Amino acid sequence: MSRLLGWARGATPKHSSHPSPAQSQEDLHAQQIAIIEDAMSHAAMIMNDDIDGAEEKLRKGNSTFHSLGMGVCIFMRSVLGFEKGVMLEASNRLYDTENAAWDEMRKAQKEAGSSTTLPGKIYPPGSEHALVLAEAQLMSAIVAVLHESLTEGIKGFYKLRKAYITLDGIMQSESAYLKQQGIKLENGKDIMLNTTAPAPAKSADDDDDADLEFTDAAESGIPTPDEYEGHLTKDLGDSAAEKIGQLSVNDDKKPRSAKAPGTPEVASDVFTNPIDAFVHSGANMCFGILLLIISMVPPAFSRLLSIIGFRGDRERGVQMLWQSTRFDNINGAVAGLMILAYYNGLLGFSDILPSDEDVENGAVMGYPKTRCAALLATMRQRYPESGLWRLEEARVLAVKKELREAITILQNNKESKMRQVTALNSFELSLDAMYLQNFPLMRDSFLRCIELNDWSHSMYYYLAGVAELELYRDAFHGPAEKTSESDMRLHKKKAEEYFRKAPTVAGKKRFMSKPLPFEQFVLRKLQKWEERAADLGVDLADAAGVSPAFEMTYLWNGTKKMQRPELDKAEQLLSWQRLTVSAEGAAKIQAEIDERALHDVCLSAVYRNQERIDEAKEALKSVLTINKLDIKGPTRDDYALPAAHYEMAVIAWAEVQNPKLRRPDGTGGDETAWKRTKLDECHSWLDQVAKWEGYVLDARFGMRVNTGLDTLSWYRREHPWAATT
Repeated sequence: MSRLLGWARGATPKHSSHPSPAQSQEDLHAQQIAIIEDAMSHAAMIMNDDIDGAEEKLRKGNSTFHSLGMGVCIFMRSVLGFEKGVMLEASNRLYDTENAAWDEMRKAQKEAGSSTTLPGKIYPPGSEHALVLAEAQLMSAIVAVLHESLTEGIKGFYKLRKAYITLDGIMQSESAYLKQQGIKLENGKDIMLNTTAPAPAKSADDDDDADLEFTDAAESGIPTPDEYEGHLTKDLGDSAAEKIGQLSVNDDKKPRSAKAPGTPEVASDVFTNPIDAFVHSGANMCFGILLLIISMVPPAFSRLLSIIGFRGDRERGVQMLWQSTRFDNINGAVAGLMILAYYNGLLGFSDILPSDEDVENGAVMGYPKTRCAALLATMRQRYPESGLWRLEEARVLAVKKELREAITILQNNKESKMRQVTALNSFELSLDAMYLQNFPLMRDSFLRCIELNDWSHSMYYYLAGVAELELYRDAFHGPAEKTSESDMRLHKKKAEEYFRKAPTVAGKKRFMSKPLPFEQFVLRKLQKWEERAADLGVDLADAAGVSPAFEMTYLWNGTKKMQRPELDKAEQLLSWQRLTVSAEGAAKIQAEIDERALHDVCLSAVYRNQERIDEAKEALKSVLTINKLDIKGPTRDDYALPAAHYEMAVIAWAEVQNPKLRRPDGTGGDETAWKRTKLDECHSWLDQVAKWEGYVLDARFGMRVNTGLDTLSWYRREHPWAATT
């Protein structure tokens, strides 16, 4: 088992959660439970949009668990708002929590002496503090990576490594106990931690702590398995294995379930001890987030992470998060929020996913609509005042292509006690308005984002300008009786005003010392239009080419959320007739290789979502013949070519999922052979994009590619005929 204590050092905390050693073990245990319950109940107020109230209550406690709750408060503020000052405060507070948890963990282990797991307890002494340490390290790592400094980002990955090892120790101990009890673990997979990766050099002050390794069950005569193997099920009729994870830390006598329909029964009796319930729910939540996040990083970066010991596992990560949601505590709530954000947000960027039928049959890679709806209903019931869950409710509707209903919820959810939630709500409203092509609402909502959030004012101004540009084009080409010259001039003036404002506020936010990808995209796009305007002798607004509103819709994969009327209107938006320059100027714009490629990729995405597959393929033919060198340059839209390859992969997957699309080819009448051919085509296109050299917005397409590759791996595993030979 991995060594824990050589990876962290901490100062003595100001407060200790350990009572006097003169008290009995029963008293100590009862007091520890009371401390955890108090801290977790107050921390749960965060999920009800009451961070201020949570902080006020948590300040009254002096344990590491209260310190963790305070850390969660500032962490939520920082990741929801991306504000530099708040991130710095979060780093400092989480550092203090790490130090306190480290000291408490050492103290608990020393007080336990040579013993390891106490009778009736699943985890070794100090595990609850080890979990606090891991949670603080994980949150600190995320804040550091989101920070603008490369140095802070590197520190973040180092802390991520430490959190991995701490969680590894907890899970190994749990696995050993469960096997000892005859409880079988299903879906065996390794811990995804490369324990052979080089460890940091041991410093001189490590020697005095050599006896403080995090003790696992192997040292008490119970063999520790090499891997944690997943979910818990009954093996030999052990009554302790009937249900898992339905116990609240706040009430060990009246377990409350967050179980969704279709979820397998698992054992709550295993975790009747509230401390064990806290550790189990927290470890699953933390490890689930780690495995899920790492599984979604761009392919090139994921290869780098695997070298230093990080390998994601999307399926297992999602399963662990679902497991944590069974507990009615802050850990379960955070896990629920992450699951919904993943399915309604990150998975919404992707196209190559299992079918609804496959999901109903248990495909983890897909979107389980019924289960997510049940989880959301549970969270709405537990935290009725929170705008976060209403935001997720709107996202669910958007995924179901009910954009108007989603917008109604978001418009009624504008004001939250947490400004960061209000900002997220405004951004989601802006995107949905863009997909629905409600350009006045899109403009107003992005301008509102500028007031609420300082993450990327450059992008917000650009998108407000995009909305005005589309309104200008509507007025320019609209019936004379419905438009006025003054309206047309006003929209054009405002569009140019916002476009010129965007570069002046760019670069204020950075990611690991690098410019934000979308800000780079905006600057390149505006520079391209400025150069074109000078070349054609026209104004900036007239120099724009392919509908910038639909281009951004494509980059956010908003076409998945459009119904047929919106898709038909999007087809009109992409018409070259929408340009506002002379015929000669329009011909010059259309002659630009990257502009034409961008147009065809966007049009292909519309056709595909209209189920016009043959036309979607035809639109991509000319793009796929382009030489990479022809679209390189400081202002070229170089992402159009890899995007075309990705679109071909999506079309091939659509054909795999719908054999009715089959066309005559060399496979004759063999449907299985045809599907295998299309599956191989899909894999080949994705593989090409995964290995593509760097381009603007490669990380955004990288997430889609990773999801697609994971889906194909799942599909081949589930269908023996599809396995590679």
